[in-house]
Amino acid sequence: MKRYSVFAVAREALRHHTGWERAWRSPEPKKKYDTIIVGAGGHGLATAYWLGKNHGIRNVAVIEKGWLGGGNTGRNTTIIRSNYLQDPSAAIYEKSRSLYETMSQDINYNVMFSPRGVMMLAQTQHEVRGFKRTAHANALQGVTTEFITPARVKELCPIMEIGGPRYPVLGALWQPRGGTARHDAVAWGYARACSDMGMDIIQQCEVQSIRRENGKVTGVGTTKGDISCDRLGIVVAGHSGVLAEMAGFRLPLESVALQALVSEPIKPCMDVVVMANTVHGYMSQSDKGEMVIGGGADGYNNYTQRGSFHHIEETVRALIETFPMISRLKMLRQWGGIVDMTGDRSPILSKTPVDGVFVNCGWGTGGFKAIPGSGWAMAELMATGASPLADPFSLSRFREGRFIDESVAAGVAH
Repeated sequence: MKRYSVFAVAREALRHHTGWERAWRSPEPKKKYDTIIVGAGGHGLATAYWLGKNHGIRNVAVIEKGWLGGGNTGRNTTIIRSNYLQDPSAAIYEKSRSLYETMSQDINYNVMFSPRGVMMLAQTQHEVRGFKRTAHANALQGVTTEFITPARVKELCPIMEIGGPRYPVLGALWQPRGGTARHDAVAWGYARACSDMGMDIIQQCEVQSIRRENGKVTGVGTTKGDISCDRLGIVVAGHSGVLAEMAGFRLPLESVALQALVSEPIKPCMDVVVMANTVHGYMSQSDKGEMVIGGGADGYNNYTQRGSFHHIEETVRALIETFPMISRLKMLRQWGGIVDMTGDRSPILSKTPVDGVFVNCGWGTGGFKAIPGSGWAMAELMATGASPLADPFSLSRFREGRFIDESVAAGVAH
């Protein structure tokens, strides 16, 4: 694989861009792999990458029923933060945030990481107390955050109205090293790196069955034929329950749609990410000038990937009070993604009742920020059978009552 660099760009410009290689191979599946990862989104590709990079496991296939990065990885709002309350959550999200900072150099692909800062607005006294508690917890965890005053909020985001009658801004939990990245580039960069290590990325290949023998996984049946394996990783977000049922066990998940929208592009006016949990809304401005807007998940189980009018109404009407300028904007496009929610709003990275089958799911609406750390932990779990980052998130916690309750710290659970 040729390295990308300023010199390569200049050379190819002189060649009229005729010398670029394909970013990743699209091979036919082999009959057997050491490891199969189902799901070629960010988490699945990151798992494959760290299996190869950290553990030398490279006879790997990443299987995707659609196209690479076409699920939630390409449908999110790109927020990256690690200001969570519980220690296990802060550990894995901070690992992920730190990996994002060096990802472009590590995989030789510009993921456009932008550490512009993330603030979570406190608009009730309850939120003030909650976010101050989180700031103290973060200090003990080594995560850099602080609770800032309304005046500081206004200084960081001048377009915000902090004195609204219904939702006044009383302060905010501020993480200056949080930010955003380009979601498609994360998937493409990992895919390119995996392909360079000899791994097979197989698109348009739907898993239809999971084969078992004496309680151990032996392979999968797909639309491209049967493929054998010694280890199987299920990393399919909202469809995790469907794959688990194929393998013969159930997961404590429910799948719902999370919707978002972007406005028409405008001149730069906002260089931070703002989350308003009281009104279930959050907003940032993309590199192209669009205002990226999202809110809470749908209140009923569904597998839709479309937007709906009630989401625009509920999310935007609340945000307009805090950001009056957006009342004059036109919506450019709207979409939905299928997210998988656990009861404690924390993920599952775990072995399963089937020997050789592992699951990485339950990230809810916060999956994008966790991609590199999730892949690191999942790869370690699959390669060695244990991981300090993943172990607290095992399936056994639901049976044993060891919940990792992030329903408050996650706010709108992103």
